[in-house]
Amino acid sequence: MAKPMEQNNKQTEQKLSKGREQIKKAHQTQTKPNVKQTEISSIRPPHLCPICGQMAQQNAYPFCSTRCRAIDLNRWLSGSYILPPLPQKADEEE
Repeated sequence: MAKPMEQNNKQTEQKLSKGREQIKKAHQTQTKPNVKQTEISSIRPPHLCPICGQMAQQNAYPFCSTRCRAIDLNRWLSGSYILPPLPQKADEEE
């Protein structure tokens, strides 16, 4: 049963390394002096999608697609993501 998990970890690592390479390439193209003025540059720096690890798209930022955006929203609404509670003041401090 460890083999599917190891395969999944390898696939995730491959996606992340591919995403890192894409970010490096994007940064390199931003620093080139020969970039045409007519090209629209992104306001936001290159970013990986937190759901699948692909490059984020401008229309769904910080996700790569509306599908990943919907997956994230579902996780929030279903309670998969939980924020830690605020620290409670002790009765002695009041």
